[in-house]
Amino acid sequence: MRKTAQRGFTLVEAIVVIVIIGILSAAVAVFIRAPVRGYVDAVGRAELTDTADLALRRIARDLRRALPNSIRVSNDGHSIEFLLTRAGGRYLAAEDGVADGSSTFALDFVNAASTQFSVVGAMPSLSSRVQAGNYIVVYNLGPGFPITDAYQFNVAGVGKNIALVSGVTLASGTVQSIALASNPFAAQSTPMPSPNQRFQVVKGPVTYTCGSVNGVLTLTRLADYDIRSTMSDSVGNGSSAVVADRLDHCNGLFNYSDLNSTHRSGLVIMSLGLLARNTSDPAVTLVHQVHVDNTP
Repeated sequence: MRKTAQRGFTLVEAIVVIVIIGILSAAVAVFIRAPVRGYVDAVGRAELTDTADLALRRIARDLRRALPNSIRVSNDGHSIEFLLTRAGGRYLAAEDGVADGSSTFALDFVNAASTQFSVVGAMPSLSSRVQAGNYIVVYNLGPGFPITDAYQFNVAGVGKNIALVSGVTLASGTVQSIALASNPFAAQSTPMPSPNQRFQVVKGPVTYTCGSVNGVLTLTRLADYDIRSTMSDSVGNGSSAVVADRLDHCNGLFNYSDLNSTHRSGLVIMSLGLLARNTSDPAVTLVHQVHVDNTP
């Protein structure tokens, strides 16, 4: 019986096959690379946009709860600060007529010994009620008016429009009266009651600031610190939380301007630019505007 000889690929055939496969792979890569790169870029831009949008929305939510005339921005636009309100209401005034011996108390702008006042109507929901340690602010006109500028709370020798809450009295689930640690309203050189008998409940100041953290530009939220007359990027006893990192710039991040001569409305413009993880990719910048009502 005759045996059949078996033979494999020659070296030349193997090289030819490898070359052909390489050419086909290169041709396929040319057509696939652009769509894949486009997909990766789109995902990266979407991630940056979501991060920037979430940060701006968080800031906007806080700004809408800012005490009227309390928004201030640093000269370089790195930081914005404001007093965060929890609730508001109307106080009982002396002209409303308070009977002697009654359980209601008018907010006194004459007698400093009177440290309790009654709330007219019900306060908002449970989550927004006034608590001990909060502040009561009346007719805040902001900088330029020392006796009606809540930022003067810790400044000695200045009549104030802000008082520390020491306790509350609840009746049937609503706030009935509020007790103050002291009555600074009666110490004002010129009494400045609210024309509409309004007051705001302030939790404390909040700052959003941009700065370098471990060599990366980071937007940080500062809270739970003492009220101060001037702005500062360090709060000492406060808390901080990172809102966004890999910022493209800090200068001009925040801009605030009054919209009319009466200062009753203002506009905050925020321009937040974020860098992609691949530093060669362009930054994504979102601009957001927030209208604020400054009617005290």
